[in-house]
Amino acid sequence: MSVSDRIRIKDVRVLSDNKYKLRSTTFDWRRSSGEWQTQHRETFDRGDGVTILPYNRAQRTVILIRQFRYPTYANGYDGLLVEAPAGSLDDAEPEARIRSEAEEEIGYRLGPIKKIFEAFTSPGAVTEKLHFFIAEYQPDMKIGSGGGLAHEGEDIETLELPVAEALAMIADGRIVDAKTIMLLQYAALNIFPDVTAAKQP
Repeated sequence: MSVSDRIRIKDVRVLSDNKYKLRSTTFDWRRSSGEWQTQHRETFDRGDGVTILPYNRAQRTVILIRQFRYPTYANGYDGLLVEAPAGSLDDAEPEARIRSEAEEEIGYRLGPIKKIFEAFTSPGAVTEKLHFFIAEYQPDMKIGSGGGLAHEGEDIETLELPVAEALAMIADGRIVDAKTIMLLQYAALNIFPDVTAAKQP
């Protein structure tokens, strides 16, 4: 039995329709016991997205970014967020979108890129599915300063870090972004399997 066989949508209300959509949905769900139960859920639809971890195997480095994120501040995180370059699909193909995001945010025109997986990062309330990529970068791929688009409110700093230090930043709380942790752990398993997280003084 599929999910479609176990759900009956009864009512959908749009609570907000600014840049993204917030909906309130009432539905009946058929429980494992066979009993139907009425439930209510709010879903935030911001479209799907892309993210990438640029890495240099010879230098044993990765490129991340640092920027202000209001939602994390509102939840008590008083620091700029260190994360992997990312963006919304906005109806583009995932590979095309992540290439343009890399140019805008870190100033690199990347060569071959590899998609490693797709994942929902907050499935309890957010519909967004992320497409995860990796790409090897070289210094001669840098075509600009990056920084993001000022007219969209972006004010992005580029960080080139030893992969060991980036992993240490997960352990000590300097990296708290889920997509970035997932990409760095993938890199530790598949690109730099001998890496040891750098210890901070």
